[in-house]
Amino acid sequence: MILKPARLLLALIAIACAPAFAQTVATVNGKAIPSSRLDAMVKQVTTQGKQPDSPQLRDAVKKDLIAREVMVQEADKQGYSNKPEVKQALENTRQSIVINAMLADYVKKNPVKDAEVKAEYDKYKAAVGDKEYHARHILVATEKEATDIIAKLKGGAKFEELAKQSKDTGSAANGGDLDWASPGNFVKPFSDAMVALKDGQFTDKPVQSQFGYHVIKLEGSRAAKVPALDEIKGQIEQALTQKKIAAYRDELVKKAKVQ
Repeated sequence: MILKPARLLLALIAIACAPAFAQTVATVNGKAIPSSRLDAMVKQVTTQGKQPDSPQLRDAVKKDLIAREVMVQEADKQGYSNKPEVKQALENTRQSIVINAMLADYVKKNPVKDAEVKAEYDKYKAAVGDKEYHARHILVATEKEATDIIAKLKGGAKFEELAKQSKDTGSAANGGDLDWASPGNFVKPFSDAMVALKDGQFTDKPVQSQFGYHVIKLEGSRAAKVPALDEIKGQIEQALTQKKIAAYRDELVKKAKVQ
């Protein structure tokens, strides 16, 4: 079929304008809502696993976008956009979005390498050690108090009962129990004294640390349970990524002229 010139012109205009119309979800009081905004909102919902992409979801998101546009236009009309606290909140949000976009790109260009993950894992294994210990302790302010407690223990007093007077309130109510842990979890004077004990033995002298004086009892020891690299690889990568970001931020701050 051959179109007449007038109809052909109208058809060409319609074809040329079709993409523009397709890019608009709706128009609210003369302001267009782009389809890209709808697509972004749908992607956010589906990525979070809340719902699959569907006509029903898109219709719900479209209605929400229209309602938001109506509300923001009304808020602008009432002057809320010019309020100092609103401007500050908008600026804070803008900064966060821009910074996060920059950092995401930085991480993409500077990913954590497998060798870095392995090195961090080896460091973690070394810190944990081959054994872990189940200890109890009583923390007091003075050496004399600790010496008196040791004397009572030697006289047959129960460690759990004496632990009620411990300054470490977190463990005092539980008989001074510190549960299973590696020596690296404790300050050095404490860990050194703990690993020197035999199972069931308590320190015969007060152990001083920056927290006060400890009386330590070792309930038992066992081979350390260190998770395999594959089990905690994601956690290590995340921690190293945060370190990279912190170092990048510190480097930028150091270069900046701050008055």
